[in-house]
Amino acid sequence: MATPVTDPKPVLDKPLLHYGRRALERMAPGTPQPEYKLLEISPLTPHIGAELGGVDLSRPISDELAAELRQALLEWKVVYFRDQHGFTHDNHVALAGVWGEPEVNPFFPKSETVGVSRLAKDAMAVGQENIWHSDHSFMAAPALGSVLRAVEVPPAGGDTMWADMGAAYDNLSEDMKARIEGLTAVHDWVPSWGATMTEEQIAHFRQTLEPVEHPVVVRHPVSGRKTLYVNEPFTTRIVGLPEEENRELLDTLVLQARIPEYQVRFHWQPDSIAIWDNIAVQHYAINDYFPLPRVMERIAVAGVPLS
Repeated sequence: MATPVTDPKPVLDKPLLHYGRRALERMAPGTPQPEYKLLEISPLTPHIGAELGGVDLSRPISDELAAELRQALLEWKVVYFRDQHGFTHDNHVALAGVWGEPEVNPFFPKSETVGVSRLAKDAMAVGQENIWHSDHSFMAAPALGSVLRAVEVPPAGGDTMWADMGAAYDNLSEDMKARIEGLTAVHDWVPSWGATMTEEQIAHFRQTLEPVEHPVVVRHPVSGRKTLYVNEPFTTRIVGLPEEENRELLDTLVLQARIPEYQVRFHWQPDSIAIWDNIAVQHYAINDYFPLPRVMERIAVAGVPLS
């Protein structure tokens, strides 16, 4: 008699954190569907990333438009504009001001326009952006968001990807959610930015940039949505855990950003603009365009302590 066939179970070195269809919610549960009168919304995925049309950002931003911009970013986590010709440094500062004051990255060269950082490199340049990360998580009040404009980009390659860390949290197992509830993690810039510094340079920056702690799971400061807040370059350890457990748990959590269902990908063109919610997402600048240059200008928006 033939042996009955049973469904095979996956054989893995460690158990699956998630198996099957993922829950991909665009907004926190119970949030009413927004309405837009000034913005044209073109989603790039069902839950993260949308191109916005119908707006010339070189013109003054009205209170009504500012409110819709804030709502669109809260809903989609990252939003994009195309063909923003005539967009100046003053326009850049005004656009970032919809969300708050500029925040200067302490490791970027200072610019003539307050808060505007010019990022120029080719694919051979060393940079911490080509790894999944959240901007400035090594600061006590991490940046709330960033506004990035493409100045010069290669015709192919040089894309940027974003990952929805609210979705990453939603799809953790209930056991994992219980395991990480209430935990905090240390964030530090030395393993990444400090890798190319001398001991003297590290000591100089260390005077004002000590390691900081943030919750492993934060509540978004506007929506209240629970969001996984650990990243590969800056999160160094989880407080209070033995080394082996620490490494296993942190490795599991930071790798959630690599799951394609949580991601959106954007191909840059000159005068494209991306705005992202730095608490809700991580991002990754794809380093595949050597020997062509890629020149961007960025403003980060000053943040608040996370809880």
